[in-house]
Amino acid sequence: MSDAKMLQAILDKVSSVDRKVDKGFKDVNKRVDGLDNKLTARIDKIGLSVARLEDDTPTIDEFNKLVRKVSKLENRVLEN
Repeated sequence: MSDAKMLQAILDKVSSVDRKVDKGFKDVNKRVDGLDNKLTARIDKIGLSVARLEDDTPTIDEFNKLVRKVSKLENRVLEN
């Protein structure tokens, strides 16, 4: 086999391997992108749930007012 043919055979093999590797990386990237979208959607759902819970929690002032009201009611019950 001449040097030119041997060199061409090596280049063909390297090109073939390079194409297979590129295809493999593209497949992996597609899978990772799919997972990323699923994770982002899940994190968004969790974030919304936390935000709704925070909206429902009383502020410190509201909590303090509630404590005062409960204390007044306790005092009234104890007096009677």
